Amino acid sequence: MRAMILAAGLGTRMGALSQLCAKPALPVLGRPVIAWLLEFLAHQGVAEAAINLHHLPTSIENAVDRFAPDGLAIVYSHETSPLGTGGGIAAMAEFLAQEEPALVLAGDMILDCDLRALAARHRESGADCSLVLQRRSPRNREFGTIGIDAGGSLRRIADRFDLGGETDSGVFVGLRIISPGLLGQRPDLPAGTAFEDLSDWWAPHAEAGSADIRGLLLDESDLDWQPVGTPGEYLAANLAPPRVSFLADADPAAPGTRILGENADLVLGAGAELGPGARLRRSVVWEGEEIPADFVGEGGVFAGGNFYFCEEGRAHGNPRAKQPGDDSNRG
Repeated sequence: MRAMILAAGLGTRMGALSQLCAKPALPVLGRPVIAWLLEFLAHQGVAEAAINLHHLPTSIENAVDRFAPDGLAIVYSHETSPLGTGGGIAAMAEFLAQEEPALVLAGDMILDCDLRALAARHRESGADCSLVLQRRSPRNREFGTIGIDAGGSLRRIADRFDLGGETDSGVFVGLRIISPGLLGQRPDLPAGTAFEDLSDWWAPHAEAGSADIRGLLLDESDLDWQPVGTPGEYLAANLAPPRVSFLADADPAAPGTRILGENADLVLGAGAELGPGARLRRSVVWEGEEIPADFVGEGGVFAGGNFYFCEEGRAHGNPRAKQPGDDSNRG
């Protein structure tokens, strides 16, 4: 199987952290998000993967150089301007169409499921595109849902597209399984046009009467999915990472990363140092950072010499360093 990881977004939902590195390069327990995805793909039998790049591309390329598993060939698609999910896939249509079927994943999540079984279900259904959905997800309200009919065909996308006839629904987890034939049926748009696959590619097919854009529903027990798209999600991924089947080492933390604190709620990257009297809770410290003496931080990330609040009620995603002795910033 061939796969593509969508990694060219600007990362605006991540706030200031996305100015330090692209979202797929953000470290979760010391491993960049994209490293988790590449390990997952390799474990599931994927031999070749494409990654599209735009925002801070070197941060992703460095992460791949350091962490990509042996035997997984990587090709890049450099976008001079962001093409959106649909445009990014279309730009790599020839690469993806070489295998049946192709897998396309969002680059801002950690995922674990049985890709081989899902690909088999896709083939058996005869679908052009299968969207992997989580049934009764705790994130229904936050992400919105996709509705399907009794045969699994797409009928609704959140509140922006509805054909009626829906009998079930789930949250889209960012994994698409696409047959080569559909990759040649791109929207009638000029080359290089930015567009989204859900709204601008798959929905028009369904609206034209196609029953071959489908949803594959999975229960939580069959799918581990941790989105890493916002500061809050990023902090949660570090403090309560999903249990995955694809890491050879039982410890998901990268070498040199330490988990500290009475409640194991401090992730200290390789080579990072805590100054005397420094106190951090529910926090992540990036690799090589030096925390000043008596620094106090809670609910955020120390990166690039600053502390970034990540939890609700904080300066969400904006830098606001807690200076030593500054009690007004505590809590």
